[in-house]
Amino acid sequence: MSETPRSERIHSLDATLRVGKRGIEAVAGELDSQLDDRPLVKVKFLRSARGGTDTETLAADLGEAVGAIVVETRGHTAVFER
Repeated sequence: MSETPRSERIHSLDATLRVGKRGIEAVAGELDSQLDDRPLVKVKFLRSARGGTDTETLAADLGEAVGAIVVETRGHTAVFER
């Protein structure tokens, strides 16, 4: 039996973290912990977190903070892996 393609695994993921007005610093530790437990983590960036910046920039900053790679951004969500 073959492994499920990564794109299908990403699509079926639920966002387990939400970044709000407290910013990426408030969730960096939790993302780090979740990446220790699973290969992919989906994060939703709420309007209050985005302010004047875009999801791609916030995702890149969060990924850098925890040593993770941004696999995909779509809309206001990003998927990370280590």
